[in-house]
Amino acid sequence: MARAQREPMPGLYPVTFGEIELLRDLDRQDGWVLSKDGVPQSYVDLQDPTYLEFEYVQLMADVIDLLPEGSLSCVHVGGGACTIPRYVATTRPGSRHIVIEPDGLLVNLIREQLDLRSVPRLKVLVMDGREGAARVWDSSADLVVLDAFAGATMPVELATAEYMGDLARVLRPSGTLLVNLADGKGLVFARRLAATVQGTFGHVALLSEPGVLRGRRFGNLILAASRTALPVDLLTRRAAGGLTQARCLHGDALTRFVAGAAPIRDGEPVLAPVPPPAVFG
Repeated sequence: MARAQREPMPGLYPVTFGEIELLRDLDRQDGWVLSKDGVPQSYVDLQDPTYLEFEYVQLMADVIDLLPEGSLSCVHVGGGACTIPRYVATTRPGSRHIVIEPDGLLVNLIREQLDLRSVPRLKVLVMDGREGAARVWDSSADLVVLDAFAGATMPVELATAEYMGDLARVLRPSGTLLVNLADGKGLVFARRLAATVQGTFGHVALLSEPGVLRGRRFGNLILAASRTALPVDLLTRRAAGGLTQARCLHGDALTRFVAGAAPIRDGEPVLAPVPPPAVFG
């Protein structure tokens, strides 16, 4: 007989790196939000993993949907509630997932409360992003998703040229990297991270809502990168036609965005941007 999943319980839960709040979506019976220090970290619908609440996750899904048909071998740096693994497992049956997440108590929480066991062919490595990526075989992944945050801040050690080189090692020659980052006024960090990714991958695109790209408000941006050509025309149309009406910068437009920014190197005193308090109410 199939194992019955118990009803998740909203509330505060201690994890290795602080405390997580599990919140029910009052508008969707099976929707749940994972929040830390008042910052939403993940959203999942337990009955419909294809429902993606957050706009930046929708943009990542746009890229994934345009990859060649069939199952994927995926590496996810940053686990949260495993929204993207659930999405890929549903839209591309037979896909395999390695999730690298340093918070073991968080993994246990998601396993018990949000039915992580329902995601087939998923393996979790409880270690940080640098150590975890080093454990993954060369040329073994079709897709690497880097979506790792400490609260609302991306760990700078996961934004360096050296780390991008290790992720490129993990990817197959035609594989795709997706990076979720956040930035605000001036977009200094976004420009430097884009330059860092460009230094490793020959083909890069940047997607975000127009207000974020203009530096008018703090928000998420998605970098897509590959050593082979990206479907930028299709991606531009798909992003613009979604609810976010996002823009896709590539080629000369991305070169102008980067504007000579220097790549980030290991050991540099770089600060990842922190959102203003008003961003999350």
